[in-house]
Amino acid sequence: MSEKLRALIADDERLLREQLKTRLATAWPDLEIVGEARDGQEALQKADELRPDVVFLDIRMPGLTGLEAASEIVTLPSWNGEVVFVTAYDEYAVKAFEQGAIDYLLKPVEAERLEQTAQRVKARLQARRAQPVNAPPSQADELALDALLQKLMKANQGLAGASAASEPPMRWIQCTTGSTTRLIDVKDVLFFRSDEKYTRVQTRDQEAFIRTPIRELMPRLDGNQFWQIHRSTIVNLGFIAAVTRDDTGRQRVQIQGHPEVLEVSRTFAHLFRAS
Repeated sequence: MSEKLRALIADDERLLREQLKTRLATAWPDLEIVGEARDGQEALQKADELRPDVVFLDIRMPGLTGLEAASEIVTLPSWNGEVVFVTAYDEYAVKAFEQGAIDYLLKPVEAERLEQTAQRVKARLQARRAQPVNAPPSQADELALDALLQKLMKANQGLAGASAASEPPMRWIQCTTGSTTRLIDVKDVLFFRSDEKYTRVQTRDQEAFIRTPIRELMPRLDGNQFWQIHRSTIVNLGFIAAVTRDDTGRQRVQIQGHPEVLEVSRTFAHLFRAS
């Protein structure tokens, strides 16, 4: 490819970002590093702003993980690039990656492996850009990407929740409403929604707040009753009234007796696909 390619590196450890930059300078000298990110949310923002050709994403980062960030990056209107995951956790990643179209690097990154990745990524970018201008991605490519991200998300959550798996599902939640602390029966919760500091616990009659993030909360809930549908949202299946699709193809969950509509992210869209 004659045009110089541009890259974004996302890793919460500065030294590892510097190490990858140094090794890329040798293995892929014509690649321009246009930005760095310290977490998944920053990676998503910079991917949208800088429009890099390649994003190197550490899988495990605080806040928005690399997997969650990737599922959002690939849906950006400006996106026409490649994602390369960087991971130290080969026990769950390698098999999934070897069956998919997304590349990966194991920490510590080895020069030979990095050169192979560079050649594969350049070849895929060249093939994609040989297609007609504004040609939409094929449905097969999108489904393959969805399947791979789902497999990785499930494996990652499995490791994170391994210690909680042997415990019975949570029965009661201790919440704060104003200056009052109360117990809420989990079966009465319509959904959970998180921001950067708190998770909202919504029932038919009230909303309350806890400090437990979604990623820690999900393994403690009954998976037959609750599904995670977004990085910030868990819904009680018993209270779903309908699942609709908007003009952009995004799925929306309507809740019985509650006006709020919940978005289903690309990562979890397969949950509501007809078999």
